Amino acid sequence: MKKIAMLLAVMSGVTGSLCAQETETNPLTISGYAELYYQQDFRNPQKNTRPGFVYSHNRNNEFSVNLGLLKANFQKDNVRANLGVGVGSYMNANYAAEPGVLKNIYQANVGFKLSKNHNLWLDAGILPSHIGFESAIAADCFTLTRSMLADNSPYFETGAKLFYGSPDGKWDMALLILNGWQRIQRVDGNSTPAFGHQLTFRPSDRVTLNSSSFIGNDMPDENRLMRYFHNFYGQFTLSNQFALVAGFDIGAQQKEKGSSDYNSWYSPVLIAKYSPSKRVRIAARGEYYHDKSQVIVATDSENGFQTFGGSLNLDYQIMPNLVWRTEVKTLHSEDRIFIDRDGARNRENTLAITSLAIRF
Repeated sequence: MKKIAMLLAVMSGVTGSLCAQETETNPLTISGYAELYYQQDFRNPQKNTRPGFVYSHNRNNEFSVNLGLLKANFQKDNVRANLGVGVGSYMNANYAAEPGVLKNIYQANVGFKLSKNHNLWLDAGILPSHIGFESAIAADCFTLTRSMLADNSPYFETGAKLFYGSPDGKWDMALLILNGWQRIQRVDGNSTPAFGHQLTFRPSDRVTLNSSSFIGNDMPDENRLMRYFHNFYGQFTLSNQFALVAGFDIGAQQKEKGSSDYNSWYSPVLIAKYSPSKRVRIAARGEYYHDKSQVIVATDSENGFQTFGGSLNLDYQIMPNLVWRTEVKTLHSEDRIFIDRDGARNRENTLAITSLAIRF
């Protein structure tokens, strides 16, 4: 009997060991995202492209892929890495300045933990932007299209980030050294790094407050113009049905090399989301972008880019990983910057857009 008991104990230990191995988390995960859209700009521009300040969902009057993404993530112990390859109109618009195959690298970074006892990491490579609350993945955002604020600040960045998260999860802090303003490869003739910071505070699970900055020159040294930029936003979950996000960008850039005079721009945005059921979501957005000196948005007009925007969004969650979205958006500018198919210039621009987005 003793021998039988010993044999059963050994078998139990072996089985337990095998079960532990089977339940061990795989450090490598593969995921994907794809978003197909069709939109109609009622100005119907000749080139079937939305105005130049639009960098996401910018193709008109055609079925198009905004972003098709395949991503690999590795995380084990004190090491983590991400590699994402993308295609679509978002990639074409935002990576236009990058050479060769760099145009298709959505993300490529490696990080390692610097402390055994603290959540302290150093990540380097092509990273998601530390600025703003909207990303290229539309399904993660309140609205189908991006705000003017998001489209005209970095979606991605290249450099190194030192990150610290507090033990209670309420504070995240990061310092960054970067190649430039939404750059993989630094501008030819530029020898100056750019810098940034991010500070996130979560006083409760319903409130997130964030402050992010960028300081640097994004031109060749001979034309060096220092840019100082700050983004602030707050996200608020008011109830199980209502959520609100408010953001504000402000920036300044030297008028000339070595000058103490600056051109400035700013942009506020407010988005409210209402979820009457688990499958249906409604969002409304109001925004304004003021860039009279045309630092960020060039219009070649007397008053530059001074534009109000409003949109209404309806989502239907067909399946847990599949969402159908529809949005109507209108813009009104100080100057006649919107050109229709006949070449006439107008102050107003209205569009309707619908999309299907899937995760896998």
